Amino acid sequence: MRIATWNVNSIVPRLPRVLDWLEHAAPDVLCLQELKNTTDAFPAEGVKALGYDVAAFGLSRWNGVAIVSRAGLTDVVRGLTGEPRFDGAAEARAVGATCGGVRVWSVYVPNGREPGSPHYAYKLEWLEALRTTVATELSGLSGPAGLSGVSGPSGPSGTPFAVLGDFNVAPTDADVWDRSLFEGSTHVTEPERAALARLRDLGLGDVFPRPLKYDHPFTYWDYRAGNFPNNRGMRIDLVYGNEPFTTAVRDSYVDREARKGKGPSDHAPIVVDLDL
Repeated sequence: MRIATWNVNSIVPRLPRVLDWLEHAAPDVLCLQELKNTTDAFPAEGVKALGYDVAAFGLSRWNGVAIVSRAGLTDVVRGLTGEPRFDGAAEARAVGATCGGVRVWSVYVPNGREPGSPHYAYKLEWLEALRTTVATELSGLSGPAGLSGVSGPSGPSGTPFAVLGDFNVAPTDADVWDRSLFEGSTHVTEPERAALARLRDLGLGDVFPRPLKYDHPFTYWDYRAGNFPNNRGMRIDLVYGNEPFTTAVRDSYVDREARKGKGPSDHAPIVVDLDL
């Protein structure tokens, strides 16, 4: 099974690139982030024409996540347990589904804007809600009907489980091209990294992409001239899986080709191949 994740930075203008990528990369499951449209406005027709089912979640012209799958799509959950709001408004940042026996969540973590800001506090609260939701699903103690087979890394069913998406956090200093340039900025602060560590402490492993062109693969490059060709980027798109998921991984890589050409997203997809 091939599972991928991609922050497309607006699905409507990026749709031709997404459809082309689905055809040539042929993932069984693709998690999408930053759709920038509502659930009803998701352009599902082209995706469905390629044989994919769609579970989209969008509440406004910002945020938005989706899972597209040709391996089945059941037990869809939109939103997190105890998910916080920002300025009183709900945001569409997480959707979960079971695809071909694998439980996946597509997540788009808030940016945080700057340390000390209300949005930064919201980001940390959101990450805690994500941890709560993942812990609940891994324990198999609650959730919608049909999720009883989802368990922890050493649970009886051995159900593969993964959280994929744009976490807007670089887990280590090696995950940014020049740590000194991020001093006083979000994405690299200790509270953000501690929140990721608490998520991993549930029994999730970091599926690190195989280095291809560069020793340390990045997934995001700002649009400013020279950043992408000079690999001035960050690894903020992540794949965290439980043991049944990570032990099934046979290959994983960042598809830098999808970041090239006219009108790309500022993120590249991560592709994970599993032997299930």
